Amino acid sequence: MHVLSKNILNQIITTRPVKSHKGNYGRVLTVGGNSQFGGAIIMATSAIIHSGAGLATCATSLDNLTALHTIVPEAMFIPFDSEYKLIDALTNADVILVGPGLGTNENSLKILQTVLQHMTLQQKLIIDGSAITMIADHHEFLPLLKELHPILTPHQMEWQRLSGIKISEQDDIKNTLYQQQLQATVVLKKYHTTIYHRDGSISQLAIGGPYMATGGMGDTLAGIIAGFLAQFKFKNYEYVVDAALYAHSAIADEISTTKYVVLPTDIIAEIQSFMKRWAVS
Repeated sequence: MHVLSKNILNQIITTRPVKSHKGNYGRVLTVGGNSQFGGAIIMATSAIIHSGAGLATCATSLDNLTALHTIVPEAMFIPFDSEYKLIDALTNADVILVGPGLGTNENSLKILQTVLQHMTLQQKLIIDGSAITMIADHHEFLPLLKELHPILTPHQMEWQRLSGIKISEQDDIKNTLYQQQLQATVVLKKYHTTIYHRDGSISQLAIGGPYMATGGMGDTLAGIIAGFLAQFKFKNYEYVVDAALYAHSAIADEISTTKYVVLPTDIIAEIQSFMKRWAVS
């Protein structure tokens, strides 16, 4: 097991070339946020923008349009229940994040199915939240997962639903065996979050703390992962995931020196300054 350190940041976060434009830093599509859980996809999309993705489109409920454009005016919008618009957006994306606030009803299931069926191996797929729960309930999606090699970001209960491994029995051996069956990268969110990589290696956090135990923290992490993958696409993507995970908790650690609770929006507000400090030429 490799314990992550600040050195991973210097390996991934680099100074931007003078001659560059938004197209150089990736196109990300976020899919989620029903009328009840719009905040989840808005935080994820905001984290993507603040962490440096060139372009971001949010496919969400029409109910969330005003809030999205108020909080993240840099993001574009499409209604997630318009199949042809969703397919068009999927075609143009480099990275897709599906699941935050998506819900688990029939419409949610149809949206997830559209995403999985129109992905390509050239794209990076991050599956979070509700989407993991739906896959756990609909194993017919598992063959698609094995083809797409996604990044899954479950908390321990979501991992229990998907893997069948009880939280009390989740150890590295059992987790790795099931993760390898899925042919996916698994970011298992918990105290000392652990990443199970497709090559069989394991990365673990030794930072972060209870001040991060707030709703939306996982959505923000998924967004930072997506933003990093979009712009640092020429680096080893497993290392990019490691760096995104470390940055998320390192920012929280810094904020916790003056705040009792760290909110996801606190982390989002600090991403740009944090990355500036760690960027290397």
